[in-house]
Amino acid sequence: MARKKQEPEKKKVNTDGIMGLHGSTTEQPISETLEINYMPYAMSVIVSRAIPEIDGFKPSHRKLLYTMYKMGLLNGGRTKSANIVGQTMRLNPHGDAAIYETMVRLAKGNETLLHPFVDSKGNFGKVYSRDMAYAASRYTEAKLDSFCNELFRDIDFDTVDMVDNYDATMKEPSLLPTTFPNVLVSANQGIAVGMASNICSFNLAEVCQTAIALMENPQHDILQTLPGPDFSTGGELLFDEAATREIYAMGRGSFKLRAKWNYVKSGNLIEITQIPYSTTTEVIMDKVAELIKAGKIKEIADMRDETDLGGLKLTIDL
Repeated sequence: MARKKQEPEKKKVNTDGIMGLHGSTTEQPISETLEINYMPYAMSVIVSRAIPEIDGFKPSHRKLLYTMYKMGLLNGGRTKSANIVGQTMRLNPHGDAAIYETMVRLAKGNETLLHPFVDSKGNFGKVYSRDMAYAASRYTEAKLDSFCNELFRDIDFDTVDMVDNYDATMKEPSLLPTTFPNVLVSANQGIAVGMASNICSFNLAEVCQTAIALMENPQHDILQTLPGPDFSTGGELLFDEAATREIYAMGRGSFKLRAKWNYVKSGNLIEITQIPYSTTTEVIMDKVAELIKAGKIKEIADMRDETDLGGLKLTIDL
């Protein structure tokens, strides 16, 4: 039987004096590891991404609006949305889809905000529709609404701190010098690490009246000038004074909204013209169909979406 050929011995290299070639372990309490490794990430998400600042904007909103302001879109004409998205990338290190989605939410055509900041032209989808998709940025146009004069008033007179952008090639504002409490006027939702915010919108005039009243009298009863939230999709608020006072005092709580409708006797049908802010027409129709199939609703013959340029309308045939 043939013998195996013996391999020559490999020459050993002394690596004792070379750093980085030896594995090592460090014993560390898990709480310390989280504090050193996870806390900086968590704070970055909270401060620089998900939770709105006192001016009512998240960094992505602020970067977009400031870019549009520097492009001269406050007093000039509209430009293609793709152009705005491309320019915003100099301040916002994100992809074009994420930036454009941010602009869609701020646009008048989407109807998300009571007082939109972007004057839009084209299909920007609808906040009350799950399936009505917005058009691509190359098809739509936008500029800043005249309402934004109140966001940038005196910004060029050192009213806010200017900081470096992500690659230190430009300056951007750390806050926008809004002349009204925008954090209460614009609805905003944010989910960060360990905390979240869900701020509903309030009527602009009522918020300003309340701010003035509180400056004149810190003991002012807020409910007298700010009776409740206001939403871009309308609907009726089921008012509960005790719950509202608790929300104003603690900053937490919930309230109920219901749709606005009217009965058309001649056609024996119900027309729904306003729905709660947090839902969509498709979800409502799916739920009604589900209840009909389950036999819980027997009075409805048909339900259809008749939304058009005139606005939202769901029709129920009885």
